[in-house]
Amino acid sequence: MEPDLFTAAAEDRQAKDPSASPLAVRMRPRNLDEVVGQQHLLRPGSPLRRLVGEGGGGPAGSSSVMLWGPPGTGKTTLAYVVSQATDKRFVELSAITAGVKEVRAVIDGARRSSGAYGKETVLFLDEIHRFSKAQQDSLLPAVENRWVTLIAATTENPYFSVISPLLSRSLLLTLESLTDEDIRGLLRRAVADERGLDARVTLPEDSEAHLLRIAGGDARRALTALEAGAGAALAKGESTIALSTVEEAVNKAAVKYDRAGDQHYDVASALIKSIRGSDVDAALHYLARMIEAGEDPRFIARRLMISASEDIGLADPQALQTAVAAAQAVAMIGFPEARITLSQATVALALAPKSNAVYLAVDAALADVRAGHAGPVPSHLRDSHYKGAQKLGHGKGYQYPHDLPGGIAAQQYAPDEVHGKRYYEPTGYGAEARYAQVAERVRARLRGEDVQRPSSGEQGSATAG
Repeated sequence: MEPDLFTAAAEDRQAKDPSASPLAVRMRPRNLDEVVGQQHLLRPGSPLRRLVGEGGGGPAGSSSVMLWGPPGTGKTTLAYVVSQATDKRFVELSAITAGVKEVRAVIDGARRSSGAYGKETVLFLDEIHRFSKAQQDSLLPAVENRWVTLIAATTENPYFSVISPLLSRSLLLTLESLTDEDIRGLLRRAVADERGLDARVTLPEDSEAHLLRIAGGDARRALTALEAGAGAALAKGESTIALSTVEEAVNKAAVKYDRAGDQHYDVASALIKSIRGSDVDAALHYLARMIEAGEDPRFIARRLMISASEDIGLADPQALQTAVAAAQAVAMIGFPEARITLSQATVALALAPKSNAVYLAVDAALADVRAGHAGPVPSHLRDSHYKGAQKLGHGKGYQYPHDLPGGIAAQQYAPDEVHGKRYYEPTGYGAEARYAQVAERVRARLRGEDVQRPSSGEQGSATAG
């Protein structure tokens, strides 16, 4: 049997007892105007509007679409809206369970339906990033010849997970994480709407706030938690979903943390100060609080990158690389797996040797510049490549370091105003102890002092720890 999105059995069961369906299914939007968030994709005349026949159709009305976004942002919802808003035949496959055989069956059915009945087919393929290259290749003829209109959903970056020929033949639409206001509106609609809880319960502010934290921008998770809380309250004979009932129902304790208030900044500050103080256990505690409260993992990753330069610097040159790698990984995988990556980076930074010498150095240099201590660039350092520059004396007397022993030329680089000023004062901690030695040796050579030539591997800069 062909895997149609709405089987007759499912339709019959839902018609007999709508409450048998999960709340997230019952509250699924019936048209684009009911979609929560994604306003950048829902403007009049947008490709999605044209896909459902609004705004006069046009090319986007039959184009294949790639929906990319975090879980719970509405990818499946948009596909359902398309199925309801068009008279096209609608078929759903999941890349988790389907293979080339199932894809070909859908394509053959689409060609028969188009030839016999003139009815076009929309194929919704969820988790397309799980398809192998060969499986994605099998979709190309159908997409290219428009035997089907493909709507594919993915949580992975399609530029890495989808083959280029398929991506180039599809319209890529990026979905954004839902805001707390988006989720709040959805929760309140679900409580009041006859398709949802039909006002049989009320949702106090503290319980609503906890559901927002649990959701973390995921509409499906928010509605599932709301349904669990409402079911537990009604089972007790209560008409109010108390915070304790929500906690009990979803098996999570309410974290005392407000992403929009002082606690947001207090906990973030405590995380960074614990890393700075090398208390790895305290740092992990605050990281856990931020994760459990539904903090944006990208915000946490950004704070770790700042800490790597501000508090560790060249005491451990690998710290920044670790933090940047963590941020890139977080952007690609998201929660819940991102918690492991963030934890790895937090532990590495907390246990790394510390130095704020780089941070102090740039601020000291900025202070001088802002105070007007700049001065003209020495003439031998000025650009001498344009016509007439040599007549002005630009570049005259410049010594090319690569032509000299040790790669260092004893010449003035800084303007007269700050010549001899020391901004970078390295510590003796970690790898920066080596930078301190090299900096002193290089400064002496720049002053023209005869110092011992560095051994192999120490020449020039101190990139090794």
